[in-house]
Amino acid sequence: MVLAAGLGTRLRPLTLDRPKPLVAVAGRPLITYNLCLLRRYGVRDVIINLHHRGEVLRAALGDGSAWGLRIQYSPEDPLLETGGAIKNVEDALASEEDFLVLNGDTIIDLPLDCLIAAHRARAATATLVLRRDPAEERYGVVEIDASERIRRFLGRPDTTTVPLTPYMFAGVHVLSRQVFRYMPERRAFSMTRETYPAMLAAGEPLYGFPFGGYWRVIDTVEDLARATADLEAAPRLHHLRPPPPRLTDSSNVG
Repeated sequence: MVLAAGLGTRLRPLTLDRPKPLVAVAGRPLITYNLCLLRRYGVRDVIINLHHRGEVLRAALGDGSAWGLRIQYSPEDPLLETGGAIKNVEDALASEEDFLVLNGDTIIDLPLDCLIAAHRARAATATLVLRRDPAEERYGVVEIDASERIRRFLGRPDTTTVPLTPYMFAGVHVLSRQVFRYMPERRAFSMTRETYPAMLAAGEPLYGFPFGGYWRVIDTVEDLARATADLEAAPRLHHLRPPPPRLTDSSNVG
């Protein structure tokens, strides 16, 4: 699932006539960086949630065939936040034991195969991609022990008995269906503020996946300029840039 329903208020006026995931970064729509990342690692079925200018995003991506994917859409009105958005597609994920969730406003050079392998090797209920960042307090601190098991979320619980290392959540996670047991029905809620702390308190196996590669969230015009400069100037990042879509009769790309 790619979360793409945000309002993009800090990128206005660029997002007045389009959703943030369609803002161009180095000449390509932002969301297509994640779509091509998924395609590169063998993912074919994708769910995208919609809200602000959702019809524009649907028209641009169509059924996904132009990107080598099969895309389903999950419209939201009102917005459901991260947890509500995932809970809203539970039925669509009924046949999946594990599934990926990515933020649609982030560009990341992440080895998804290694992430999924780590999740399954640990029999984790959830595995969160983590990174060190000077602004980790702003984004919310996630702390792991020496085995990379998550022991504190946003300062909860108050105390622990083992040394911990602080990270920030990078917006990519692998989840098992067990997470739905910790999700309320039919309302907006946050994974990091509600679901994950509840799972931690219940003793569910939650793990971090520390990652030191390229990551950039596009929240502001300044973020957009930095990401464009990164992708245009650094040869090591050129593989991240999505190719043009393959126009087909079954796709609706425009």
